[in-house]
Amino acid sequence: MRIGFIGLGAMGRPMAQHVQHAGHELAVWARRPECIGDLPASVCATPAELGARCEVVFTVITSSADVEGVALGKDGLIEGMAPGSVVVDCSTIAPDAARNIAEKLGEKGIHFLDAPVSGGEQGAIDATLAIMAGGDAEVLERVRPLLDCLGKRIVHIGPNGAGQVAKACNQMIMVAAIEAAAEAMHLAAAAGVDCAKVRQALSGGSAASRVLDVMGERMVRRDFSAGIEARLHHKDYGLVLEAARQSGVPVPLTAVVAQQLNALMAQGWGRDDTSSLLRVLER
Repeated sequence: MRIGFIGLGAMGRPMAQHVQHAGHELAVWARRPECIGDLPASVCATPAELGARCEVVFTVITSSADVEGVALGKDGLIEGMAPGSVVVDCSTIAPDAARNIAEKLGEKGIHFLDAPVSGGEQGAIDATLAIMAGGDAEVLERVRPLLDCLGKRIVHIGPNGAGQVAKACNQMIMVAAIEAAAEAMHLAAAAGVDCAKVRQALSGGSAASRVLDVMGERMVRRDFSAGIEARLHHKDYGLVLEAARQSGVPVPLTAVVAQQLNALMAQGWGRDDTSSLLRVLER
């Protein structure tokens, strides 16, 4: 198939490479051409040109406004893609934004799937991402062979926007667990106990989790270089709180964790790893 990619960062680049290695023809567009580097792909001048060349276009970018811009804006995908083609957005954006993009593209006969992913940069590299899809089930089945190149678990959540709701739930649980691990490591250190041994013990019990394995180890080693940039989780928590406000859902734990992320950002650690929540507690 003729596949397009917009967003060639830590996640998007390996995802694009997996699709290409599966034998598909790859074209790309990047706001900053240096992001393309030595990727052996056809380079397009605008999203519209990319859309005109491709049957399916993936977007893996940061914010709701970014996705709306490349999909619906001037020289956007909507101006180039043919009826029946598909946009698969793997970004983390607001559910309302996903529904709006789907509606506007649908008016031109272009299909849209909100398909945010979980698993981080390593999951993208290993093609083991969890993919949460919102949109038409038949469209999902059309592109499932492409998604199979990227992840091990692909779940159709429901109509457009549902994938983003699932991703919001994922972020709520994951970042709350990072905060819990930070508080545990801080308590262990304050009590004069070896944090590495505490983490080792907890990893064999009912508190075991991937967050404790990965983020807990970062905290023990005090390696706060970005695995996942904290600013992205801060952005995601803004989406979560707004979705909760719209639905009238109380999220007291999420609200507290959001304040800790605010404090992290205030310290200038937004481009460091989210395990920096430990440093927030220490300061």
